[in-house]
Amino acid sequence: MNRWSIAVAALAVLALSGAASAESKTGVERLYIIDCGHGVAGDISRWSPGVDVGKAQAFSDNCYLIHHAQGWLLWDTGIADAVANMPEGLAPADPRAVHWHRATTLAQSLEQVGVKPADIKFVAISHTHPDHIGNVELVPQATLLVQKAEYEWPGQNGAPRFKPEHPVVKLDGDHDVFGDGSVMLLATPGHTPGHQSLLVKLPKTGAVVLSGDAVHFQKNWENRRVPENNVDKEKTLASMDRIADVMAKEKATLWINHDKAQRDGLKLAPAYYE
Repeated sequence: MNRWSIAVAALAVLALSGAASAESKTGVERLYIIDCGHGVAGDISRWSPGVDVGKAQAFSDNCYLIHHAQGWLLWDTGIADAVANMPEGLAPADPRAVHWHRATTLAQSLEQVGVKPADIKFVAISHTHPDHIGNVELVPQATLLVQKAEYEWPGQNGAPRFKPEHPVVKLDGDHDVFGDGSVMLLATPGHTPGHQSLLVKLPKTGAVVLSGDAVHFQKNWENRRVPENNVDKEKTLASMDRIADVMAKEKATLWINHDKAQRDGLKLAPAYYE
């Protein structure tokens, strides 16, 4: 083999090696945790029947902004931005539920990290309770990624849960958002008919599972407690077990959306995770 042939062969080996290396790397570049609301539940036993009856507990409400090589994904949209202009916050009709506040709007939080609503390619919704879809129309051009069972679940007085003109992909089970395994929607029904969670594989931090409301706080996770208002107890428990299996397989950490004690130990936007 002459020198030219050897050089060509060496370049081919390097190219194949580089391609394999590129394929092995996640396309996720960074993840921001955005404070999309906070509040206090009047009676935490609403979420853990028979336990801590009458006890109040702080709640967080997070949105997550994920930058992938193919574009931006927003996971949940939090309490409506209008609450930021309510000095007394948004009081619940049921005093046992959460009295919500917002310090800043989602629009302001996006601006703080240099992202415009028009930049967002996908908005994935864990489920359609108001503290998760409060600002979904801030990004009317972004494609909704939502389970079909959730999309078609009748809202109050039978009203649709989303505007029919909002572009949507109605899912039936798990979904690989960017096609490379780095951002996976996981069907985890039980809290609502079409609840889903999100697995994100970060190149430095490692894998994290964003719970949505598959579980509300650490003690409920550890003790497999099911909130009284969940639509299906058995499906909730099966979804918790499924998340545990995914965590074991992916060596993932569980980030629990409403667990303020956990959230207080994490860094918020404009800081981010890689």
